[in-house]
Amino acid sequence: MSGATGGPGPALLGVRHHGPGSARAVRAALEQLRPDAVLIEGPPEADAIVHLAADEGMRPPVALLAHATDDPGRAAFWPLAAFSPEWTAIRWARSHGVPVRFIDLPAANSLALPGRIGGSEPGADEEPDAKAAPPVDPLAVLAATAGYDDPERWWEDAVEHRHSTLPADGALAPFQALAEAMGELRRAFGRAADDARDTAREAHMRLKLRAARREFGDAIAVVCGAWHVPALEEKRTVAADRQALKGLPKVKAELSWVPWTHRRLARHSGYGAGIDSPGWYGHLFQVPDRPVERWLTKVARLLREEDFPVSSAHVIEAVRLADTLAAVRGRPLAGLAETTDAVRAVMCDGSDVPLALVRDRLVVGHDLGEVPDSAPATPLQRDLTRLQRSLRLKPEALERDWDLDLRKDTDAARSRLLHRLRLLDVAWGEPVRGRGGLGTFRETWRLCWEPELSVRVAEAGVWGTTVPAAAEAKAESLAARATDLAGVTSLAERCLLAELPGALPTVLRALADRAALDTDVAHLATALPALVRSVRYGDVRRTDTTALADVAAGLAERVFVGLPAACAGLDTDAAEDMRGHLDAVHQAVALLAEAAPPGLRERWAGTLRRLAGRERLPGGIRGRAARLLLDDGLLPEEEAARLMGLALSTGTEPAEAAAWIEGFLGSGGSGGMLLVHDDRLLTLVDDWLTGVPAAAFTTVLPLLRRTFSAYDAGVRRTLGEVIRRGRPDTGRAGPGGEGARGFGPGLDEQRAAAALPTVRLLLGLDAGAGEGAGEGVTGAAAPALAGCGAASAGGVA
Repeated sequence: MSGATGGPGPALLGVRHHGPGSARAVRAALEQLRPDAVLIEGPPEADAIVHLAADEGMRPPVALLAHATDDPGRAAFWPLAAFSPEWTAIRWARSHGVPVRFIDLPAANSLALPGRIGGSEPGADEEPDAKAAPPVDPLAVLAATAGYDDPERWWEDAVEHRHSTLPADGALAPFQALAEAMGELRRAFGRAADDARDTAREAHMRLKLRAARREFGDAIAVVCGAWHVPALEEKRTVAADRQALKGLPKVKAELSWVPWTHRRLARHSGYGAGIDSPGWYGHLFQVPDRPVERWLTKVARLLREEDFPVSSAHVIEAVRLADTLAAVRGRPLAGLAETTDAVRAVMCDGSDVPLALVRDRLVVGHDLGEVPDSAPATPLQRDLTRLQRSLRLKPEALERDWDLDLRKDTDAARSRLLHRLRLLDVAWGEPVRGRGGLGTFRETWRLCWEPELSVRVAEAGVWGTTVPAAAEAKAESLAARATDLAGVTSLAERCLLAELPGALPTVLRALADRAALDTDVAHLATALPALVRSVRYGDVRRTDTTALADVAAGLAERVFVGLPAACAGLDTDAAEDMRGHLDAVHQAVALLAEAAPPGLRERWAGTLRRLAGRERLPGGIRGRAARLLLDDGLLPEEEAARLMGLALSTGTEPAEAAAWIEGFLGSGGSGGMLLVHDDRLLTLVDDWLTGVPAAAFTTVLPLLRRTFSAYDAGVRRTLGEVIRRGRPDTGRAGPGGEGARGFGPGLDEQRAAAALPTVRLLLGLDAGAGEGAGEGVTGAAAPALAGCGAASAGGVA
């Protein structure tokens, strides 16, 4: 057998990781060489599980996952796609009954070393060491030498588009040329690449290669990164290689197969390829011929599925344009750049919006691999897999929204699982605002499975062997370590959402202890809404929340007692924060009233009356308390007008009066509608505003602008129309006589006639009858047009 440079010895097949051209060349070389063993760059611990690559349930992209047994968060991945040369070599060897050995530095050593080693990837809290990467990008140097400014384009031209021109018996020629190029690069850049880690890795590869030659002879094929080929050809003594490995740190490591995604292949992780277009590379590897035509057909199919008007003529024209661009640019075949330009010009009408969809779905892709059930896994991972199957929640790399109805048993179980995983820091799903309303019996989750979640599951395995047991243990631990009331309150809510009755007593004890020690009313007010939400969720999920309701009621009583004193002496920012707490407590009391002891709402109303009538409190808080009482029907309109008159009297500072107005009206569209429909309040505001001295007006204006900007556009327009027609008189329903404010007193038939044909069409009447501005409005269309005419006359859009 010949080496990569043509000499005797093992065949050194230097490859580009995740390169489809390299994968095809490796397959051709193995067919020609028929080796007795295949050696692959990777952790030797994977020898015990490499046989699973031939399992029917294994579907790439997948990855070898290694993690430290005592610290699962320290993990490393070796990802493999269908077009990876290492995967091609493994599958060829397994199908031909040839042994496979991994020869890189063991994962036990690479996980113990800082930074990245080979295919390792730092944990979530670890930054990669820049020295772990070679000091030079070999592809970039070779591309620049050939006159290319884009390494990917050079690789396509030199490898991907010329594979069919190689002679059948010349499968080793590309590897020999690449080995020579790498040798020149290593000599040109000196020994800088051989830092301690690369030196250790290549020393271990040489030792494993010697051991394989003793076992199998020279009929061996070695598949490794092309950068390492010159190092494997070097003549080094066994003693020198062993010395390079002496003293390396070591940890106990576990290896398994995990699913990977194309999106993660597009990042600079794992084997370090960081390819930008895994979907395109997969296409080049899989199609037997006419790659450009087949690719553009895929693009057309995708765009048609998304309702873009793309026809067969578009595909034909795009193929012609791509081939023309390749000829103009001197390329042997149209590549990704040419096909992308053709798609933009022909199928997307020059727009990058549909082109972004093509890149996301096809150029990168959302493929998620699968591993067989027989693959090694932690007990927690196996329990999670079982739950995913029983609940029909298949992990997917593409983001997908799930609307859950908690009244259904299956959806409730799905919700419990997702909440338990979030408690374990396995963020498979994120809650999002749903489209189905605000009912507590509905939840919307956005699910997306990322490979890193396998590491998170391994980390969570320290808490238990099943998802419920692990979540309960984690919740109890968090309750014991919690130092603030808000944190324990949030934890109690999460325990109810995840339905963890075993952990709830521990959490409630911690909650009661923190609540008894915390005297800050703001903290208590912040914690109360979360507790009340927990009680409400317990009702929907059929969970007993009696103990939690008692704690929430006690917390509410402490807020009632301490709130008036806590509101005194606040500056502007603190008063605004307290006003937010006031709104939150008010909503919480309304939700808690059914489960709390009798009289809770009455005691809260008494607290609001004290706040509204105490002169020394900030104006925003007094105004908000008055508004909450008015909304609940607990404050007569006459009393509200009296409080407003006092707050806006001449003796009140303009800034304080403006703060009262903001507190009273600063609640979006509802505040504006109150002014639209209540003449007396509008008159009071108008009297105060017109009486503000000119010197103080510039101070008041920003506060008023902030208040009125919160109103809906339609409310502001209606309010402006009311003011434009003149200030209303108390007791009149509208400036024009009868009718609601903002609407005219009668029908303007001339203006309404313009809408007559459309209304007749909507009502299914004869569209041609009654046309013309001079005709009267009668029949079935009259009621509808009466509303339109009134709106037109009053100026309401």
